[in-house]
Amino acid sequence: MPTTTPLTDSLGSIAVVGATGAVGREALAILESRGVAASRITALASPRSAGTTIPYAGGLLRVQSLDNFDFRPIDVAIFCATSAVARTHAPRAIEAGSLVVDNSSAFRSDPRIPLVVPEVNTDAITPADHLIANPNCSTIILLVAIEPLRKRFGVRDLVVSTYQAVSGAGAAALEELRTQAADVLSGKSPSPRVFKEPCAFNAFSHNSNVDPESGVNVEERKMIDETRKIWGDSRVRITPTCVRVPVFRTHSESVTLSLATPANLDEIRRAFTNARGLRVVDDRAANKFPTSIEASGGDDVLVGRLRPDPAATLDPSGRTTRWCLFIAGDQLRKGAALNAVQIAELARNRFGVRIPDASRSATLSV
Repeated sequence: MPTTTPLTDSLGSIAVVGATGAVGREALAILESRGVAASRITALASPRSAGTTIPYAGGLLRVQSLDNFDFRPIDVAIFCATSAVARTHAPRAIEAGSLVVDNSSAFRSDPRIPLVVPEVNTDAITPADHLIANPNCSTIILLVAIEPLRKRFGVRDLVVSTYQAVSGAGAAALEELRTQAADVLSGKSPSPRVFKEPCAFNAFSHNSNVDPESGVNVEERKMIDETRKIWGDSRVRITPTCVRVPVFRTHSESVTLSLATPANLDEIRRAFTNARGLRVVDDRAANKFPTSIEASGGDDVLVGRLRPDPAATLDPSGRTTRWCLFIAGDQLRKGAALNAVQIAELARNRFGVRIPDASRSATLSV
């Protein structure tokens, strides 16, 4: 069952920018599931998509062109588009009085812009914030899962290996997996287009660019920098390895972490009791743990394989600072669209509906 709070009417009118893309469509599905009337929704996309329609609440939303759209009637603009689109059009929306929540990487590293996971750092949002950045999907899923442990015991370092769905690369990547799977099963050779490597029946290093000096790719760098910003902790050590796997939806992650305070298994399990945004799936006897399929389409991050690091030495009470877990979360929902909707809920419900004209100028310099 979803663990989020239903969207309220205080959000007013909502524009979804990039409404025809994978994340944009997911945002619309979330808004529809929360009972938001079509009359409050504006679907925006590139001029080539203008005039097309998207099913919504038993009817159709007609897509409008973003290029010359007047944001003045819009209270909340959820950007589900590229960084270039966000940099061009987010300032226009802010100037018109809209609250902008951006899913791209355009503003995440800007120290002036809050980077928010609602289960982790709601206090980062202030009344002066007219633009709020949504973290990278892998970062969101990771931090939701380990926040109960960080709150209870503190976290000193993390080693994370990701198993990331192809849909993180967009709708074209989804179609590529479908096509390649059919080709391989019929005896044909797959033809990579979106990825450099075949994605069907294959696992390969994440397709983001690799820094020639450090060997760290862009996806891994995001996990490092965004975690430090969200936690407000520049000293935490994070060692990520990001991999693509032939899964349509859901990013999974294997995590080994060092706690600041030792804990035993009972204490670890209790830390997750009633935690927001997650569900524990950890049945050793039945060998039942988080899976991509079970997490797909859901709001919760699934957490399981709770166990002490086999290399660690336990004290007589079973306590150690080294723990392992396995997590899975739908990167299109909690990893993107849902997290953005939750940010909008928090900001509007906490601070009101419209942005005061006199306080916009500081954000417009982005």
